[in-house]
Amino acid sequence: MQKGNIRVQTENIFPIIKKFLYSDHEIFIRELVSNAVDATQKLKTLASNGEVKGDIGNTDIHVKIDKDKKTLTISDKGVGMTEEEVDKYINQVAFSGAEEFLEKYKGKNEANIIGHFGLGFYSSFMVSEKVEIITRSYKEDAKPVKWECDGSPEYSFEVAKKKSRGTDIVLFINEESKEFLEPERIRHMLEKFCRFLPVPIFFEDKQINNPTPAWTKKPADLTTQDYQDFYKELYPFSEAPLFWIHLNVDYPFNLTGILYFPKVKKSFEIQKDKIQLYSNQVFVTDEVKDIVPEFLMLLHGVIDSPDIPLNVSRSYLQGDPNVKKIGSYITKKVADKLDELFKDDRKSFEEKWESLGLFVKYGMITDDKFLEKANKFNLFEDASGGKFYTLEEYRTETEALQKNKEGKLVMLYTTDPVQQNSFIKGAEQKGYKVVKLETIVDAAFINNMEMKWQDVQFVRVDADILENLIDKDENKESVLSKEEEEKLKELFAVEMPELHTTVEVKGLSAESAPVIATRPEFMRRMKDMAMNGGGGMGGFYGNMPEEVTLTVNGNHPIYQSILKDDNKAEQENLVRNLTDLALLSQGLLKGNELTTFINRNIEMMEGKTTKSKSKIITEI
Repeated sequence: MQKGNIRVQTENIFPIIKKFLYSDHEIFIRELVSNAVDATQKLKTLASNGEVKGDIGNTDIHVKIDKDKKTLTISDKGVGMTEEEVDKYINQVAFSGAEEFLEKYKGKNEANIIGHFGLGFYSSFMVSEKVEIITRSYKEDAKPVKWECDGSPEYSFEVAKKKSRGTDIVLFINEESKEFLEPERIRHMLEKFCRFLPVPIFFEDKQINNPTPAWTKKPADLTTQDYQDFYKELYPFSEAPLFWIHLNVDYPFNLTGILYFPKVKKSFEIQKDKIQLYSNQVFVTDEVKDIVPEFLMLLHGVIDSPDIPLNVSRSYLQGDPNVKKIGSYITKKVADKLDELFKDDRKSFEEKWESLGLFVKYGMITDDKFLEKANKFNLFEDASGGKFYTLEEYRTETEALQKNKEGKLVMLYTTDPVQQNSFIKGAEQKGYKVVKLETIVDAAFINNMEMKWQDVQFVRVDADILENLIDKDENKESVLSKEEEEKLKELFAVEMPELHTTVEVKGLSAESAPVIATRPEFMRRMKDMAMNGGGGMGGFYGNMPEEVTLTVNGNHPIYQSILKDDNKAEQENLVRNLTDLALLSQGLLKGNELTTFINRNIEMMEGKTTKSKSKIITEI
């Protein structure tokens, strides 16, 4: 038996590995199985070059648990190692300049450690009190060897009893890590990290991986069903995707993968962190914010690239120009795909817009390059449903009617077509076009697009009275006298909790509502942003009372009778009812105020019924 010291000139290598390289102890299974795959792939390469005699036979990898011995074993039938190779790759810690490495990285966090040192094997010491390597090289006449180490710099080295080619890594699991002797725990880890490795992997006599996932194949070799089946493999409980993009580039970087556009029925169903990052089919992470632009994190699927720089534990991305290039490439591919779908089958594109709109608008907000392309296929749905406009189509349709005094296009929109129905109908009667902007991203979308489309102004259809939506005109005339107008202002000046109301009297058409409640566009946008979790100014305005303008239509005939009514209580009840109806149309009548409104109406109806009965009795 040979004994010696691992040739690292400090006793601190293992604590550094445990503390700084692998914050997640699960990763050891990925590193060891990946090494087994590498050994297998090397053997296949050598065999294809004629450097291995005879048929290489079965090359499956097996993972086994022995609870009695407290061991976890990863076995491969790859190239194996000679005694000299074990000494070189294990005892010298599988990298050159060990002392320089320790000097440079000792005491620094893992984000500063660059991934080219090949320390994967040493992750085994995170969970083991002792590790054995039993290996036999593919080379003829090579003797099997056994290496053993307890996590200190000392090791033992001797001839082993192993008849077959390959390597067994035997981990004697320590007391703190006995969870890794539970089959379900290991199965979960294998399925997480190794499910798409390119060599068959068996655990408890069952294959746990798919060695040839869809993204490794040529698009021409895949059918629609193949893509849908792979999506179901990734997300078993999700609905079928809308469509997908197959990424395949080898210059100026290597990148493959498949990105899927999922169905998103409601805004709250949006989920990020659904894209998985692989490096040569080895799972790395599902946090890809450093590679994929933020808006595309709403997509699902897989990205695989050996050119993405990772730290030594293959868990965190490192800053590198390639990362930005990859992000730009993915953005361009997505934009081109959407443009292609829009041009080739607009009807189908419109049918998918409920889900697609979220991605497109989010992208237009956050990525100016995407915005340039998306201007051509971003759609606005008509408030009455069934018709869609691009920005230029909407501009053409409304050119004559919807320009303000500054020459800007005024885009009228609704955030709730049901609640704002009366406002929409009124606008449509004047020939205006109203579009829906009702998703979780639309408040931010509107604000951003007004800055980026400098000739467009968005106005919510209930932000002002109809006459003022396009061009504000203060010179409206009322049939009421100044005294009558002041009297109405007094009657409508009611105190309401959580509302700050302003009353104005305007001479609107007799057919318009007797009183209209509107909320200033700016204040309402800030409130909407606060409700959707927006910080900054949105959060500030979210805590302020609602600003509401009550526009009293002085030309409505109802006020002739109200002003002549000598019963002050009845007069006040009628005015308060009109106020509450206007607030109800804006969704601002809630809680106790809504209950009071209902009770008041019942009392007024009962009073009218009593009066009617008295009149009938008198007449009899």
